Amino acid sequence: MKLFGTALLIIAAMTASTLRAQAAPPAATSVGSLDLSASLTRLETELVARFGEPQRVRIQRGMKQVGFFWRAKDGSPAEFEAFVRMHFAGDAKALDGLFQRMEFVLESLNGHMQEIGRDFRWHSDLDLGPMLPVDEIISGYDASAHFIDDAFANKLAFAVLLNFPMSTLDERLKLGDTWTRRQWAEARLVDLFAKRIPAEVNQAAAEASGQAERYIASYNIWMHHLLNDKGQRLFEPGKRLLSHWNLRDELKSRYAAGKAGLEHQRMIQKVMERIVTQTIPAAVIDSPFVDWNPYSNDVKVAAAKDTERAVPGDLKVTNAPEPDTRYKVLLDCYKAVRQADPYSPATPTHIARSYEEGRQIPEARVKKMLEDVCASPLVKDVGKLIEHRLGRKLEPFDIWYNGFRPGAGLDEAKLDALTRAKYPSAEAYKKDMPNLLKGLGFSPERAEWLASRIEVDPARGSGHAMGAARRGDNAHLRTRVGAQGMDYKGFNIAVHEMGHNVEQTFSLNKIDHWLLNGVPNTAFTEAMAFVFQAQDLKLLGQPAPDAKAVAEKTINDFWMTFEIAGVGLVDTAVWHWMYDHPTATPAELKLATLQISKDVWNRFYAPVFGQKDCVLLGIYSHMIHSFLYLPDYPIGHMIAFQIEHQIETTGKLGEEIERMATQGRLTPDLWMMKATGKVVGPEALLEATEKALKVVVK
Repeated sequence: MKLFGTALLIIAAMTASTLRAQAAPPAATSVGSLDLSASLTRLETELVARFGEPQRVRIQRGMKQVGFFWRAKDGSPAEFEAFVRMHFAGDAKALDGLFQRMEFVLESLNGHMQEIGRDFRWHSDLDLGPMLPVDEIISGYDASAHFIDDAFANKLAFAVLLNFPMSTLDERLKLGDTWTRRQWAEARLVDLFAKRIPAEVNQAAAEASGQAERYIASYNIWMHHLLNDKGQRLFEPGKRLLSHWNLRDELKSRYAAGKAGLEHQRMIQKVMERIVTQTIPAAVIDSPFVDWNPYSNDVKVAAAKDTERAVPGDLKVTNAPEPDTRYKVLLDCYKAVRQADPYSPATPTHIARSYEEGRQIPEARVKKMLEDVCASPLVKDVGKLIEHRLGRKLEPFDIWYNGFRPGAGLDEAKLDALTRAKYPSAEAYKKDMPNLLKGLGFSPERAEWLASRIEVDPARGSGHAMGAARRGDNAHLRTRVGAQGMDYKGFNIAVHEMGHNVEQTFSLNKIDHWLLNGVPNTAFTEAMAFVFQAQDLKLLGQPAPDAKAVAEKTINDFWMTFEIAGVGLVDTAVWHWMYDHPTATPAELKLATLQISKDVWNRFYAPVFGQKDCVLLGIYSHMIHSFLYLPDYPIGHMIAFQIEHQIETTGKLGEEIERMATQGRLTPDLWMMKATGKVVGPEALLEATEKALKVVVK
């Protein structure tokens, strides 16, 4: 729910020659605006005479930026002139005052809007009992949706645009390392007003997001009700798994059972394929009353003895498929966010905004990074090693092979018993958080400080981290806690989300400028969460890894990056297809997504797995509800590896995480250079994987 994006500016103290090196400002007029050319000429002469020749470039640029967004409803040319005369900050003292006031009020605004949004989603996000129909309305409301409209209407936005210039991603990449912390903070200030998006457009995106999240949060499969062709039930009663997270993690857990877990894994793969292809019977989604054979697609009402709850007496079911709902939800998200396109002249598509503003890494470079991993010859080497360990040919679901993960051979049932005993409730996890943080390497004082600023809530879905947005508020960790307590999957997710929360807490409360709070993009917070998640078994008292185990962890990092890199490529390609086919139906989008998934699979995965036309790369729920988020995961794995290497070098996880997180929202490469001495990329992971293979296979 952050309100701020990623533009940069140059403050008044910079020389005119440096200012001229920046991008040209927007044209003085835009569609629907007034002809202000005469006003601009008159004001330039007047303001230069008033504030001096060194301010000419700032005056020109500021007025043109205001003029680009100024519309007839904002006032006449005479009113435009009066506004500029009153609000141009012509000296350092006036500019300081403007900056300080904006930082103060925006922290208050953004922080309280975050709290309101959290409260409005309280009953839809948390497992507090059945949802009411009105919860859908409440959770879809965005109290901040009108802020940009209001800021332009009362001219607050124009005051910022008049005094702080905008810049492009290319300029940030070239010049960002020469800027002061204050300049970076001002950069984040101006970006808030770099687009004039109407409130109804913001609200439409919020409503689509809420609808998508509710759809995904309720997409559970009751595993005991899955039948094989012999009519046998493979899974224990009461196991209710959310797609895709819990299904994937259940599949991973079955590697510990060896050949005995193979049928379970094949069945889960078939369930996933049914979801992606939308051949899953609608009657089986989150139903404890229906038995389903995912191979034949036969459906029947379960016998009373086989159900966890009393079966309604009049229940009748068919195997009629889910009516392409998955793709309708995705299409609705696309239609909502594309409404912002006309108001984003520099980034006129959500794809461009996602890469240029969100990730601050050009799309072409991200694509190359992902393809470099997928096309690496190391993939086949690791694939052969996995085949050797499994004693069989690879199957498509082996993209989730976790046998290299530390503790992969442990019995998950025993881990479930351990975590359920330790954490019967969200409150129990909260109480133990200081000990967990100390176990990760934070000092007792810092562990207590962090734990006091992180709340723990029982999630209705798989779990997530919701940071605070003002100092004085707390971050919230959400993870699924079952009736019997937190199982190992829930603990693993909780540790991951705790990594997010620690980053969020440091980057908000220990930052020098509030406007710099956060990290360059979501891949960085994912990276820190991965660093935490990798320590989950250590936190449960499992033995420390030896040299071979360390090498295997590197191979595991590579295999996970390989898996999710293809998913990121699919996600991006699907968004390009939607933009190329703006009138597509859900059925057409489904067919396109299936083909894209097959194409990426056939190019990078089929040569390793020996099977073509697999659609598993399309199973990720993020594709449906997270608006082109998935490329952040493979980037996050690359960043996580670089961060982990830095932490291993110093041996100080707590201190290093705090040092890195308090850099704030710089550009990714600049942040990474300051953190580790290297730019973002897969090179370190690929090099380490090659070395690790030599250790493991010798």
